[in-house]
Amino acid sequence: MSGQGSGGNVLAAICSFFIPGLGQLVQGRVLTAILFFIGMIVSWALTWVLIGWAMVPIVYLWCIIDAARYKGGD
Repeated sequence: MSGQGSGGNVLAAICSFFIPGLGQLVQGRVLTAILFFIGMIVSWALTWVLIGWAMVPIVYLWCIIDAARYKGGD
């Protein structure tokens, strides 16, 4: 079983850096991947009312950190 900081988690974090949710998809967490991807789309859509400018970096970093810290088996 891969633990935190494993090569798989690093790859997942890199994938999430380029496309939010892709890292979770690589880890086999389909629902989480979809939610992060939709969360990022909603954040970008909300930039026109200014709240998105705060949400985009939060969701983006949360997605990357989640992929990097994932421990399998849950």
